[in-house]
Formats: sequence, structure tokens, C-alpha cells
Amino acid sequence: MNDAKERYADIIDRPHHVSRTHAQMPTENRAAQFAPFAALTGYDDLIRESERETEQRILPDENAREELDAKLLCLLRTDPSESAAFTVFVPDDKKAGGAYETVSGRIVRFDAFYGMLILDNGQVIDLSTVVSIESEAFNRV
Repeated sequence: MNDAKERYADIIDRPHHVSRTHAQMPTENRAAQFAPFAALTGYDDLIRESERETEQRILPDENAREELDAKLLCLLRTDPSESAAFTVFVPDDKKAGGAYETVSGRIVRFDAFYGMLILDNGQVIDLSTVVSIESEAFNRV
């Protein structure tokens, strides 16, 4: 230790140099220089993806399918301005399962051949993914 003091004795007690022409680097930027190195790129994303939960798809039984068909027929026969809320299963692109979402709107077009509904907001619904249909029209029937 004494050897180091002797070697640097000429500069040890001098004031810290501050440039007159260059602004001092902000503390946040200086701290970023010492941030840990990510040796495993993508590992954090993989961990986050594995933590994300999905729901398993529940397929409606025959009775529930008939009830959905009856509700859809009721909607198609009522006033075209009648709005409805469809709960659909949306499969996850990255892992097994998916999520249930509710889509609302008025039916603009029903495609029986492809089993699709097109709503007034442009959304296309695959009828095989529908698990429930809610509408005020059902209360009046």
C-alpha cells in the first residue's frame, strides 16, 4: 500500500479535473456503462413467456351447441340493428391453450358454408369458437 502512495504521490492530492468544453455525462448514462451483461439473450423473454398463463378450451356439449344455434337463429331473424355479445375462444400462438374474449356488434353477414359471422365493426367470428351469445333480443322473445 505504501508503494502505491509513493508511486502516485504527485497526483493523489490534486483536484478532480472538470472539462470546460464538454458537459459532464448524466449519472443515468454513467450507470448504464456498468449494467450487467446479458449472457443468455432471450432467456428473460422465455421466462416471461413460461409465466404467462393460458386457459384450456372447453368444448360445448350437444345441448349447449343446440342452445347456441337457437340463439344465433333468433338473432338472424330479429331486427338487423340488434347488437349481441359473443364470447369466443382465441387460441394462443405460442403455447397450448388460449383466452376467452367477448366481441360485441351487430351481425352484418352470416356465412353458413364457412361457419363465419361478420360484424358491423369488421370483426370475423368463427362459429366453432363461440361458447356463449348474449343479447337483449333474447329477453323480448
